[in-house]
Amino acid sequence: MAGRGPAPKDPVRRRRRNASEQELIVTVDNELRGPELPTGILPDDADWHPRTLQWWKTWRESPQASTFIDTDWDFLLDTALLHHVMWTKGRWEFASEVRLRAAKYGATPEDRARLKLKVDDPTNASQTPVQRPDNVSDISSRRARLTG
Repeated sequence: MAGRGPAPKDPVRRRRRNASEQELIVTVDNELRGPELPTGILPDDADWHPRTLQWWKTWRESPQASTFIDTDWDFLLDTALLHHVMWTKGRWEFASEVRLRAAKYGATPEDRARLKLKVDDPTNASQTPVQRPDNVSDISSRRARLTG
């Protein structure tokens, strides 16, 4: 009697389909997408915090932005408001919410891996390994010289 457990089920009748999802590949193109941060929506006609302006610019230039639709930009605008309050008023309890919201768009390498989103940078082609110069000796010959 060989093997353990029951005989495997017919693969045609499997219940689960554990097919892996396709990876979405976006390319770095340095194009500016999406709207600018609107003016006149902050209380007392305040200006956006410089850190929030940079954060927004980063998202507009990101490769992921090529996949964003209007509802994505609206959600990011709400997140920008949280980001602005966080930096302007020092309300650091908003940082976790900003992080969770940014993760939905692939802010970190871990987030992009979870979303199956790959950023392809054509300018960052694979580098060739550095060749050893001819005047470098083998480590064993160096050891032999040092030990006598």
